[in-house]
Amino acid sequence: MLAVMALLGFGCMRATEPVIRAALDAGITLLDTADAYGDNELAVAAAIVGRDVEVVSKGGLVQPGWRADGRASHLLEAAKASRDRLGRLDAYLLHAVDPRVALATSVRALAKLRDAGITAKIGVSNVSLYQLDQACAVTSIDLVETELSPWKLDLAFVRACEARGIRVLAYRPLGGPQGAKRLERGFGAIAKRLDASPAEVALAWLRSLSPVIVPIPGASRVETARSCARVIELDDDAKRELAARFVARTDRATSRDGEVVMILGIPGAGKSTLAADYVARGYTRLNRDDRGGTLRELAKALDAVLAAGTSRVVVDNTYATRTSRAPVIAAAHRHGLSIRCAVVTTSLEDAQHNAAARAIAKYGRLPEPVELARDGQVPPGAQFRFRRQYEPPRIEDDFDAIDELPFVRRPTTGKRALIVELDHVVWRGRPRSPDGIELCGFDFAPYADRVICATTWQPEPFDPAIDAALAERLGRPIHVARCTHAAGPPVCWCRKPLPGLAIWLATAHGLALEDSVHVGRGSADRGFAMRAGMRFVSVDDSP
Repeated sequence: MLAVMALLGFGCMRATEPVIRAALDAGITLLDTADAYGDNELAVAAAIVGRDVEVVSKGGLVQPGWRADGRASHLLEAAKASRDRLGRLDAYLLHAVDPRVALATSVRALAKLRDAGITAKIGVSNVSLYQLDQACAVTSIDLVETELSPWKLDLAFVRACEARGIRVLAYRPLGGPQGAKRLERGFGAIAKRLDASPAEVALAWLRSLSPVIVPIPGASRVETARSCARVIELDDDAKRELAARFVARTDRATSRDGEVVMILGIPGAGKSTLAADYVARGYTRLNRDDRGGTLRELAKALDAVLAAGTSRVVVDNTYATRTSRAPVIAAAHRHGLSIRCAVVTTSLEDAQHNAAARAIAKYGRLPEPVELARDGQVPPGAQFRFRRQYEPPRIEDDFDAIDELPFVRRPTTGKRALIVELDHVVWRGRPRSPDGIELCGFDFAPYADRVICATTWQPEPFDPAIDAALAERLGRPIHVARCTHAAGPPVCWCRKPLPGLAIWLATAHGLALEDSVHVGRGSADRGFAMRAGMRFVSVDDSP
């Protein structure tokens, strides 16, 4: 448990210098700002002259556009600039995780800032519990800033911070723009009894939940800033009443036979196949892809199904985060059922193979990117988003059991094939017409007993007669599959190293990819072969 003196925090994002001064005069002892808040650091600097107050700033979001920049070089320069503007820097936080930069890289940069004396403490903001674990594996973390309010209450996250001795700065503690009306409904009666405002009661209750919680309400008016610093004591009756209203109860004592099974895994992991096995054993399946709506609405549907008497249910949408899983867990326990988490531990590469194969099976061909988006198919980007968001489940999240199920790819049968990359292996460049074909002299003789196939990337217009001309020049039949989509992040399954071209060739020509070989050059071809399940031979090493 972290032992700290009581701190009264204040968020300065929209506060002017007079408002900040009023907050300090009223007793605020911690100010939170960021370099992304325009000239706010300068207003803070002017207000804190001669004051004994802890100053926290954040970096890693760049204006305009609130663009994440977690590079070590950027954080080093941004922290120095914040210190110079503020006059001192008691704590410095990564404002947001940059998906393009490894979190460990950003955290190591923060640790260097602390070691160099540029800041006394370091922390992270807007992170999941899993990301906090990653940060703590790099160095000790002093502070975490996260959204925390009576309506967005993650006590498991708070307890994890308590165990590590990490202070929690709770931003938007009064619920944000929608909070005013809800404050009166949730806290009005208690506030009247205690001769306080609903906001003051809400802040007092948040502080009472843990000694590490420091709410940092913001204000743009002097009167509101003064109210943020008012400390009131809640009696036991008030605490019990508010806990009953806002703290979710997850009673682990099961009172009914049956269970709810939540299947987790990256899109394309094989969750639907596993869910079908449960359905065959008598479970009712709930799936947002079939029903439509949001995950929260699906949790409400689960609640209704359980209330109607169903006792064995499987849900298998992509529940990447603890927040998305919580309503399902709560519904199971509310109806006296245990909840089991089945994690399909499919690798990204196997999931890419599965998603590409599923799309090809649906369309009978390689689908266009617009079709993937229109028809609810898994695009490549969805899998990368899942990996960025994923928080592994843990028993502390109130699961009764967690099973990890390895994915096993089913073997295929068919003909052996050579799938050779055309570009810079069979022909030079990317010819657009039969007359433009210039062969590289690739030796097909060692593969004479195989079906000959080929891959190419030709995003520019080309003459369809080029394939027949290539076969004539080679003196042998050859089946060509090509990606015709523009450069950039892959939005189709046919761009190498994604395996769509190989799967399409196998589907169209009855190939066994496990018994086939891909000849190419470079990391894209090597990755393509691995994802497709083929043996890879570099053109430089081919017989």
